[in-house]
Amino acid sequence: MHRGLTLLLWLSLAAAVNAADDANLKAGVFTPARDAPDFTLSGSDGAKLQLRDYRGKVVLLAFGFTSCPDVCPTTLAVLARARSQLGRDGTEVKVVYVTVDPERDDAKRMRKYLAAFDPTFIGGTGTADKLAAVRKEYGIAADKKLAGAGYVVAHSSYTYLIDRAGKLRALMPYGHTAEDYVHDLRILLKN
Repeated sequence: MHRGLTLLLWLSLAAAVNAADDANLKAGVFTPARDAPDFTLSGSDGAKLQLRDYRGKVVLLAFGFTSCPDVCPTTLAVLARARSQLGRDGTEVKVVYVTVDPERDDAKRMRKYLAAFDPTFIGGTGTADKLAAVRKEYGIAADKKLAGAGYVVAHSSYTYLIDRAGKLRALMPYGHTAEDYVHDLRILLKN
């Protein structure tokens, strides 16, 4: 009985600490935090990409495409700056970038594109159906629109912050600075 009470008190304290930390996040907070939906895609490194493989790290999960003219490269540049500003703690942060354009974004193209921002960033691609299922799990809209002789993909432009335990903790809208990410990542990294 004593052991059960001690465990219950410890869990209550941990929940209170997380709630206090979450109140200080600059990103929108998931209350309560819930499991990040797992997925299996083809990674830009040529290996299988599963979100669960990054448990123990804080994950920044974003969606976009390599032909994006503005929002995607801006977001990736901000994430690269944030990771760099964390110094050694940046090794505990993994950026996962899932394409919304499977017609053009194969693993090789994504690897080359992401390496221009940070060679540790990993891209996810796959069949249109597989990617649509992942987008549905995360509430990501993607709409292919004709543009000149080609097309662009209008899509949701926010970044999920997933803690070391694989829980969705926050959602950062487009337009936040690297410093805002660093602020929130430092909070998540200490848990």
